[in-house]
Amino acid sequence: MSTIGRALDRDIFRLALPALGTLAADPLVSLIDTAFVGQLGSTALGGLGVATAVFSIAFFMFNFLAYGTTPLVAGAVARGDTAEAGRIAGAALGLGFLLGVGSTALLQIAAEPLLGLMGADSELLSSAALYLRIRALGMPALLVATVAHGVFRGHQDTRTPLWVVLGISGANLILDPILIFGLDWGLAGAAWATMLAQWIGAAVFVFLFVGRRDQLALQWAWPGKRSLGPLVGAGRALIIRSGSLLAAFTLATAVATRQGEEVVAAHQVAVQLWIFLALVVDALAISAQALIGLHLTERRDLARAYSHRLLGWGLVSGLALLVAMAAGGSFLPALFSNDLDVIRQVESVYPFIVLMQPLNAVVFVWDGIAIGASRFAFLAASTVASSLATAAVLVVVQLQSWGLPGVWWSLVAMMAVRFGSLAWWHLTGWLSTAADPSPGSPAGV
Repeated sequence: MSTIGRALDRDIFRLALPALGTLAADPLVSLIDTAFVGQLGSTALGGLGVATAVFSIAFFMFNFLAYGTTPLVAGAVARGDTAEAGRIAGAALGLGFLLGVGSTALLQIAAEPLLGLMGADSELLSSAALYLRIRALGMPALLVATVAHGVFRGHQDTRTPLWVVLGISGANLILDPILIFGLDWGLAGAAWATMLAQWIGAAVFVFLFVGRRDQLALQWAWPGKRSLGPLVGAGRALIIRSGSLLAAFTLATAVATRQGEEVVAAHQVAVQLWIFLALVVDALAISAQALIGLHLTERRDLARAYSHRLLGWGLVSGLALLVAMAAGGSFLPALFSNDLDVIRQVESVYPFIVLMQPLNAVVFVWDGIAIGASRFAFLAASTVASSLATAAVLVVVQLQSWGLPGVWWSLVAMMAVRFGSLAWWHLTGWLSTAADPSPGSPAGV
């Protein structure tokens, strides 16, 4: 390995390894919930699956709070404008809290209609609605924490969010068995455990911001036009991107729900495994957002070098996950349910989870590179196209009764379209005209 390559890798993994722990810890909470709730039976697990899908819509629609904040703060830091970085951070935190309060109110009012749109029948509806309403109480905390991640990443710090998220995961792990089984609250206990853990995390982030106010130049204020302008511009496109992805996953869950209780329960298990693996690889995408955002303006050559290196590591990571998941195929499905019908349904789509890993990994890293480059409009358009492909396949699945494997073919279509569009952008876009990295200090940091 060359000296340049080692220097690039050092910077990449300085950010990616702590981000890996952070990203893996969050879906690990969902996997823990799934494993505990799975012991309550297929009805509770199906209710968790439908409610989680609806909650994810509310949360991931606001992912722009982190994805938009990271490159904007990183760019301000690169220019030496810490005051602007502080204004963006303060405005984003205020916006996140306001959006969280509004989302909580909406989910309290519309929980049952939203779950009904997902195809939940009367048996699933009551338990799913209770879970959703309790989880919704944590939306303000969750969105404040989401912004906090973006702010720290923009300052090239992924270690601090890691420690906070580990604390959240630990709290959830302790509270889950106590509330689900100890107090016999069942599915509602899982919701209370996760919601309380999220408020603990938000409180810790606020404490850290107060303690590092001078270092981060944070300006506490209600969102104003000056500070929110760049974030809102990015946010519009990122909302379209996130909304399109969520629409695809929500439609897939709705089709699975209409095929029966065991099918949607199995789909919940499979999706949680898929998301867990996706976010593990997304650590490299977080590194891409921070590094590309930091270097693109002043050192275009470094942005190109980092992007190529990140894509290589993405492919390696995807192949490693393929091998690991293939080795776990004999026992992983049974960890999340004691219902034989559910386990058989999970096993029917497990090959999709395994074989999609290299494709997923490269797509996620490319997505992070494009976010770091602030190519938000392109991401919105390409993601809409991939979601339309998913919907087209799902229509055929429903008409032809192809079952759960058919649902997962729609997700393959989504990732294939995303891969094609990102590859086209990479080959014809800004990277094609970037200069080669100079032989001097390649990391530049």
